Amino acid sequence: MKYQHFLALILLSAVIPNCTMAQTKEKGPWWPHPIWGAGDQAGGSNWITPEKIVKALSLVKTGKVFELGHIYERGMPQVGNRSYNIFIPSFPTYGPSGKDQIVYNDEFVAAEIGQVGTQFDGPGHVGKQLKMADGVTTEVFYNGYTTEDIRNPYGLQKLGVENIKPILTKGILIDIAGYKNVETLPEQYQITLDDVRKALTKEGLKETDIEPGDALLFNLGWWRIWPDAKTTSGSPAYISEEVILWIIEKKPSMVGSDANLDGPEARVHGELVLKNGIFNLELMDFSTFHTEKVYKFLFVFTPLRLKGATGSPGRPIAIY
Repeated sequence: MKYQHFLALILLSAVIPNCTMAQTKEKGPWWPHPIWGAGDQAGGSNWITPEKIVKALSLVKTGKVFELGHIYERGMPQVGNRSYNIFIPSFPTYGPSGKDQIVYNDEFVAAEIGQVGTQFDGPGHVGKQLKMADGVTTEVFYNGYTTEDIRNPYGLQKLGVENIKPILTKGILIDIAGYKNVETLPEQYQITLDDVRKALTKEGLKETDIEPGDALLFNLGWWRIWPDAKTTSGSPAYISEEVILWIIEKKPSMVGSDANLDGPEARVHGELVLKNGIFNLELMDFSTFHTEKVYKFLFVFTPLRLKGATGSPGRPIAIY
């Protein structure tokens, strides 16, 4: 009941833009988190307990491994003016040295490293500007952390991606493109809860198969046009408000897709990441996996422990 009451407060804050609701640093419409409490910085990754991991490992029957992320490379499409560059400073970078004349190579990477390519949004990535009860306007992030709490030019003081625990859990692929019998969902297609439920039914899954801490991964078919710039600059399919509320009720550790699941109002970022600590993995690649027709599997994603970072690159994999 406590969680449902908390959800009602979140919905009220969504209906009344910038509503103060007498919000203070200690208590607001989405903080402290009703499960993890004040001070939490790990969000949905808290669900990843030893028991959860052992249960997920039981899904591995063949040992087949599938890459669910794109290769990071120069020329991949970027959001806005973000960039990714890699340099080998000299070749070889060091050496030769010693009697065996050993040489070494290094690389220099310059990028918005947590927000390029297949990207994981951490708890410090998205916030919302609010007017507090004392009249001060500030940005508020996951679990009520404010700009004053986290701002630092050399990395976030709180909510850095290093706080996310390794995610080894049950993955569930919700193949919306497959259910609609299309290769790629059309631009601006709004995915309904009926779509989600019928996709699960087609896959032989029930809603009760989804448990707290699972990773819910949506195949929209947009990986097919990667690395076309449309994948980041276009208007991909997105999930509806009712699907967002359904996800919150299911309490996954994270969601993921081959786009970003967000519609025009960025509700996925605002409702899932910001208010509930349900993290979002964007621009995945289902090219080698969707033909397997496997919808329940071990999912592994470990964000890099980049202290103070807003997000992380990574190598998501499915094993069954």
